[in-house]
Amino acid sequence: MTTGRPSLLEVLKQRVLVWDGAMGTTLQRYKFKAADFGGQSMEGCNDWLCQTKPDVISEIHEKYLEAGADGVETNTFGSSWFKMDEYKVGERTYDQNVTAAKLARAACDRFSRPGAPKFVAGSIGPSGFLPSSEDPSLGNIAFDRIVEGFIAQVRGLADGGADAFLIETSQDILEVKAQIFAIRKWQKESGKRLPIMAQVTLDRTGRMLLGTDIGASLTTLQCLGADIIGLNCSTGPEEMRDSVAYLCEKSPIPISIMPNAGIPANEGTGDAVYPLGPKEFADAMEEFVKSRGVSIAGGCCGTTYEHIRLLAERVKGLKPVARTVPYEPAISSMMKSVPLHQYPKPMLVGERVNAQGSRKLKELLIKDDWASIIQIARAQVEGGSHALDVCVALNERDDEKHQMTTLLRKLAHAVDAPIVIDSTEYDVINEAMKIYPGRVIVNSVNLEKGHERWNRVMPMVKDYGAAAIAMTIDEQGMAITHERKFDVARRMCDMARDDFGVPPEALIFDCLTFTLATGSPEYVNSAIATIEAIKRIKDKLPGALTGLGVSNVSFGLSPQARAVLNSVFLTHCVHAGLDIALVHPNEILPYPSIPENEREFAENLVFNRYPDALAKFIEHFEKTKSKKKTAPKPTHALTVEEQLHFNILNRIHEDLEPLLDQALKKYSPVGVINEVLLGAMKEVGDRMATGELILPFVLQSAEVMKKSVAYLEKFMDKTDTYSKGTIVLGTVYGDVHDIGKNLVKTILTNNGYTVHDLGKQVPVQNFIAKARETNANAIGLSALLVSTSKQMPYCVQELDKHGLKIPVIIGGAAINSRFGKKACVLEDGRFYGSGVFYCTDAFTGLDAMNDLVVPAKNKERVEKNHKEVRTLLDLEAGRGPAPELNTAASSAPRAVKPAQHIPVPPFWGNQTVANIDLREVFPLIDKKSLFRLSWGGHGKSAKDVVHIIKEEFEPLLVKMEAEALQEKWFQPRAVYGFFPCQVRDSQLVVFDPEDPKKERTRFDWPRQPDGERLCLVDYWDPDRLDVVGFQCVTVGARATELCDALNAKGEYSKSYYLHGLAVETAEAMAEWLHRRFKAEFGMQHGGGKRYSPGYPACPDLGDNEKIFGLLTAEKAIGCSLTSAFQIVPEQSTCAIVAHHPEAKYYNIKGLVLK
Repeated sequence: MTTGRPSLLEVLKQRVLVWDGAMGTTLQRYKFKAADFGGQSMEGCNDWLCQTKPDVISEIHEKYLEAGADGVETNTFGSSWFKMDEYKVGERTYDQNVTAAKLARAACDRFSRPGAPKFVAGSIGPSGFLPSSEDPSLGNIAFDRIVEGFIAQVRGLADGGADAFLIETSQDILEVKAQIFAIRKWQKESGKRLPIMAQVTLDRTGRMLLGTDIGASLTTLQCLGADIIGLNCSTGPEEMRDSVAYLCEKSPIPISIMPNAGIPANEGTGDAVYPLGPKEFADAMEEFVKSRGVSIAGGCCGTTYEHIRLLAERVKGLKPVARTVPYEPAISSMMKSVPLHQYPKPMLVGERVNAQGSRKLKELLIKDDWASIIQIARAQVEGGSHALDVCVALNERDDEKHQMTTLLRKLAHAVDAPIVIDSTEYDVINEAMKIYPGRVIVNSVNLEKGHERWNRVMPMVKDYGAAAIAMTIDEQGMAITHERKFDVARRMCDMARDDFGVPPEALIFDCLTFTLATGSPEYVNSAIATIEAIKRIKDKLPGALTGLGVSNVSFGLSPQARAVLNSVFLTHCVHAGLDIALVHPNEILPYPSIPENEREFAENLVFNRYPDALAKFIEHFEKTKSKKKTAPKPTHALTVEEQLHFNILNRIHEDLEPLLDQALKKYSPVGVINEVLLGAMKEVGDRMATGELILPFVLQSAEVMKKSVAYLEKFMDKTDTYSKGTIVLGTVYGDVHDIGKNLVKTILTNNGYTVHDLGKQVPVQNFIAKARETNANAIGLSALLVSTSKQMPYCVQELDKHGLKIPVIIGGAAINSRFGKKACVLEDGRFYGSGVFYCTDAFTGLDAMNDLVVPAKNKERVEKNHKEVRTLLDLEAGRGPAPELNTAASSAPRAVKPAQHIPVPPFWGNQTVANIDLREVFPLIDKKSLFRLSWGGHGKSAKDVVHIIKEEFEPLLVKMEAEALQEKWFQPRAVYGFFPCQVRDSQLVVFDPEDPKKERTRFDWPRQPDGERLCLVDYWDPDRLDVVGFQCVTVGARATELCDALNAKGEYSKSYYLHGLAVETAEAMAEWLHRRFKAEFGMQHGGGKRYSPGYPACPDLGDNEKIFGLLTAEKAIGCSLTSAFQIVPEQSTCAIVAHHPEAKYYNIKGLVLK
């Protein structure tokens, strides 16, 4: 290792680095014979060429450096003891790695220049074992044995001059852990440290060989202390695209990407042929660097000197893209990563794989009945557990360590939920963390008995990168008051950080709860103390998490009473900030579903409101126990068809599969859909039409329908079909609003139609091409704006020109029945033969489709459509042309006198607002608009709406706001500014702040043709220089991405709620910024208004382009405009701000808008 040179990590902060390309496939081109390897016994050992052909290895290093590489890998991919021993030279492992590292070091030193050092990465490949596997040969190796097998390689690479260790082409995450432990062992021995680069290999599905996805890889490697994380080998850059995007979005540490030159093909020559040429490879890698933020770019199999040369020309020396990625604590299984911050809170840890709390599990452990234990674990995960608490301690057996490791190996492959290791034995905890292929939680640590457990377990937590449940117990015993609970937690937080280097984010403080069933004076306020301690920890210990074994609070009560008390207590703990609950999910009741009187009884007990709270709680459940035990299900007397109908109508997911199995005895899978399920969905639509159901409930019914159909599809033959017809659907070109279109898709899909959703901003030719390709029964067009709705008649004209006879269904806020009829008229006066049908909502769209797929009804509907068009045209012809309204700004005198006082702005030009706290924004949300419009609460009786808002919407809003903050759904950004202006020629002229004589743009707004004859321009002065404000806000693009992802998963109602919240949050942000604007502008007593383009006072959306230009909004906050001047992302607004004290809202007909 050469000294006096900046380290790899230091240089990475300044510039992107290019790494070398393939070594193995480059060596293959030399066509070496056995003698070149040192004899028959070493033939094929490419690494050994460092000993027999050092000049060739040096030449390859130098050619990559000449091509522009900043770093090279040592030729040691297969130089671990395991691989060397296969050639009977295991004892030479250290020497081999020293030699290889020296060759690379010498080449790099020859090419290094001041300010441009070249780096050596010591390559460490797989051992050939898969320690996570249960395979009797590949998995039959101890973790410590793998660590020992890599020690000699690590020492040799370091002593030969490597600048970093590169663990690459990794296929088993547990082996990577062992390799990192080998590096740590060298660090302790030598007192030195080199960066660790860890690169996993994913297949085309985005998983490692044993099923580990990119999220689990990142969580595990980051917590083990990798300095650089990345991908290499197996596929080309195209197949890595999604995983690269994930790493760059989620990883706070540098990313290295080294793909193959595509996926190799065997063309019969005996050599693998890699299809991706240097240009295509460089194109893809350039995008990864410039758009995603990759810091190290190189190549793997099939890449050549030319690949690296072109790559270096594109990216070498670039400053890395700034990626501010906050650390999000998570744990991981072998399969996936699970965030410790869940929505809705809390993260649920299942307790049924715990021998201390489950008699059934204890019996199964005694019998070594692993299959049955796995079924219990799966049931816990299916029931909603995010992680599993695993305890196998038995008085009847003395092999806890063996049972724990055996079970964890099986769980790793059987369930995708991570593990909480629950044991009092230190060797069991250590062995469990050692062999588990993921990041675990240890349950638990405390400060009692002279800190013995704390001092034994915390070093393990640090070594394995684990999290730990820290119970608020110290030398004095269990903390009971909230003050003591917090003091113990704070002490542990400081000790963990200062003594062991364990951050607060790895600590989960269990504030302890005690049973309220005894009525003991010592504990009557214990639930309050727990809730208050949770609040204080979340407030005063940033980053720390909280957890709780919830069911302790009800120990000793009847099962029915326990379920209610646990659920109510959990709800209040979550509101206080509880992150993690150890609980059986199936025994937790949704708070709104608990009868109000039972909630009150439970809360009186939790908060110790009355001396007899416990007695009344017990008395109530004693009275109701017998009734509730015998209460039959509401569907108990119904036929299977009626039960399925009931489930869909009432949004019930439970027991679907058994009911469907019963139905399949009577019907074919298609028959169940057509004869049973579609009828239920029709009734859902009918009830919405009468106002009995609101839209979110309709979407939840659709989710049940989708789940049912997905199950039935398993039993269908390939020739089975249940599609009633096909529609091509999309939002027209220039329009970015798609909530209405998505609702139509959901309703049609779950009523038996095949929907090809083309998305947003769809050109007419795409609609036509897809309709031809799919032989569609109809095309569905959606538009929000008047300007974009012009695409609809254009589509009709183009269909006619192409000779296509496809009905067109149109809808959206911008259009009405008259527009639909006019769209049916072709340029030559003919009517479009297949009809154009205006639909007010998703269910009238469903009615239209139901008619259009039946030939007789199709004919009737088209004839009716044409008759209505003819009636409209005759009516308009008889009426004569409408009188023209003069809305020119100059058509009347000013309606308002200029403001007496022109305020002085705090600055000129524009400023971007960063770090917007959504906790200041959320209180400004217009709940009436959110609940009644965006969340579909309108259309029902006032009493019903009040009930829905109280029981459903208000609690949901609290949860969603919390998740939005926690999961960073929104990326609030804003820009605003002040500009000099003056009225000239009835237009508002905006000047350059740096040169008030230089015109930047003009706004021309309409005047009311009657009434007050107001025009927006009246609010500025024509005789002196005035000031105008502009603002633009956005919640960011992630909200749209999340909505799309939820829709794709069939979570229609959550997507709908999220979309509504995002839209209303953008409006609230506009109000938040406007208030700041007014305060800075000195507007008092309600003066000043903001006007958004597209509304009556300034109806031209083209004004958005002018505002964007003045504020440089695209650069400032990442928004853009479509060809129709709509803002992208959709959840964004911009506005013109008038300071005039008489400014008000009005409509173009002279009516003031409230």
